[in-house]
Amino acid sequence: MPAHTIDEVIEHLDDLITHARRAKSRLGYFAALYRNVTIKVKEGILAGSFEDAARMERLDVAFANRYLDALERYRRGEEPGKCWRTSFRAAESWHPIVLQHLLLGINAHINLDLGVAAAQISPGEQLAGLRRDFDSINDILGAMLDDVQDRLGLVSRWMSMLDRAGGRTDEEILNFSIDRARQAAWRVAERLAPLGQEEMQKEIDVLDRWVDLLAFVIEYPPGISIRLATLFVRFTESRDVAKIIDVLT
Repeated sequence: MPAHTIDEVIEHLDDLITHARRAKSRLGYFAALYRNVTIKVKEGILAGSFEDAARMERLDVAFANRYLDALERYRRGEEPGKCWRTSFRAAESWHPIVLQHLLLGINAHINLDLGVAAAQISPGEQLAGLRRDFDSINDILGAMLDDVQDRLGLVSRWMSMLDRAGGRTDEEILNFSIDRARQAAWRVAERLAPLGQEEMQKEIDVLDRWVDLLAFVIEYPPGISIRLATLFVRFTESRDVAKIIDVLT
């Protein structure tokens, strides 16, 4: 069942994380990160940090339900969308490092879901009024990513190799900056907000294919130095999935 409140989103994520720990599933990595983001958004709502708290909760719930629905579809053997399918399938592979698993989820959720959710809860001319709160949730996402870098050091002692191999880790593997991705999400919302449901879905399908191309770059980054460094990190980082989920949580 879809979530209707931000508390229900957190409950769904708690269930996902508990199941992932027991099953030793890497699907729990992004769920743990996303739970932290959701809690920060909830704290911001309670603190009055947003212009429209009720609207922000609707955005958060719509945003989260896209991820939760995609994961449920994947578990049922249905099509969750191309970029989410790539992200979920990677969790079954041995070679991606923890950072890649996180970036695959971030890629699908920011580059696809965020703009879609914004357009759906603030259609047409309503979208302009959402901009400040939209930027605020982006600030939360950015701050959480900085925290993730620190946490990854606890499970991947050699993560610094990626920095030395190619500058900022997330930018090198993802091949675009998170800041630009969040700006692009707003442009997606602007493109989708005036459209009817059928036209919107066509645009979403096109965007999904582009985001899936980025997912391929994340999973198989270009450049021999980055690939070798990533492989080294994979062999030296912790293999205890439950422990990694706990660190990320």
